[in-house]
Amino acid sequence: MKVIICGAGQVGWQIARHLSGELNDVTVVDNNTDLVRRATDTLDVQGIAGFASYPDVLARAGARDADMIIAATHSDEVNMVTCQVAHSVFGISRKIARLRSQSYLDAIYSDLYRRDHLPIDVVISPEREVAAAALQRLAAPAAFDTEVFMDGDAQLLGITLDEECPVLNTPLRQLTDLFSTLRAVVVGIRREGRLFAPEPKDQLFAGDDAYLFVHRDDISRAMEIFGKKSSTQDRIVLVGGGNVGLSVALTLERRTKRVRTKVIEKSRKCAERAAETLERTIVLNGDGLDAALLAEAGIDRADAMLAITDDDKTNMLACVRAKAEGCDYVIALINDPTLVPLMQPLGIDAYINPRATTVSSILRHIRHGRVRAVYSIGDAEAEVIEAEVMSTSPMAGRKINEIEFPEGALVGAVRKGDKIIRPRGDTLIEEGDVIAVFVLTKDVAQLEQLMQVSIDFF
Repeated sequence: MKVIICGAGQVGWQIARHLSGELNDVTVVDNNTDLVRRATDTLDVQGIAGFASYPDVLARAGARDADMIIAATHSDEVNMVTCQVAHSVFGISRKIARLRSQSYLDAIYSDLYRRDHLPIDVVISPEREVAAAALQRLAAPAAFDTEVFMDGDAQLLGITLDEECPVLNTPLRQLTDLFSTLRAVVVGIRREGRLFAPEPKDQLFAGDDAYLFVHRDDISRAMEIFGKKSSTQDRIVLVGGGNVGLSVALTLERRTKRVRTKVIEKSRKCAERAAETLERTIVLNGDGLDAALLAEAGIDRADAMLAITDDDKTNMLACVRAKAEGCDYVIALINDPTLVPLMQPLGIDAYINPRATTVSSILRHIRHGRVRAVYSIGDAEAEVIEAEVMSTSPMAGRKINEIEFPEGALVGAVRKGDKIIRPRGDTLIEEGDVIAVFVLTKDVAQLEQLMQVSIDFF
């Protein structure tokens, strides 16, 4: 597949890394020559320096025979014009644009993106994605990572196992026998920095990060089995009242169950906007690192604190300060993946990676087969792919233990009709079933071949 990626920032670079690693023909376009050079030096991609919306620049990038264009520059307007030019001049069939401004995203204006108006096939909003990720983290406070699958009926939970975990040193096969009614599967383990898909004979050890695929109704039971307490969040402090903070606070206000939320925002202008928009939320104008201001927000009595400013280091320090002041559970927004190893030493309970959430939503539209959802794990180390099984797929009509899954892949759940079941070796995969598979990045291409329809389908 020939893909043009406009914007070589964090998101653009990460997508280019994914796609070039899967042997696609990728061209990166950016007006910053340093970013283009970084992409061409580190990845197997072509680089073009120039403005992505200019027709001559897109022509040089090979737009005449491109299959897809992904516009992920910092400017919404550039992304929109790029998609328009790609459609009108070059006839590129698939166009994905990243749009940040809320005005462009209001549902009442959704017909703006029709083919005869502004032809964008997929609109992705990082702010919305991150706000949704923040709310998911709050829903499962004992997990450091979480993502929803199967229309909200199943979740992927990342759990750090401590010494008190009751199921340490137990082979996974034995766990399945002990808790036969529990709809949960350990699909991935990170041990000493290495992520792998476990086998039935593998055991869990203290310090492991385990990725658990679990049915929504069994989450609290699964957490108990793995030694984690579930708690309710009634009092929440948000540091950062920008687009993300505002979106989170609005969602919390709309909940039927009353949640006492306080927002701390440094910029007076943003704080005033938040105060005007929010009805039941207290907005404080000041620095989220100020101990006196945190005390005023009642940080010592808060159930959780989310640091979601646009500065990683501020977020991390705000979390450390909140912990020192007596807050039990803190979440930081982290853009730079190299800072993630510092989370544990600093005592930060969970983090949100906006880049990973944006990349995941873009990958969903790139993957072959009838893919419904994709979630990128860690620093692009693995993916969880949810896909519908088609009649011409090599998987249809075979049992799981008969399907030649790659070594780094493990089935987490199977949906048959409206029922979600825990996969076993003798589970028959049929046409129309939906499966969720954990797969290491190096094995994605092999898994895609299993999901793809055969050529005679067309």
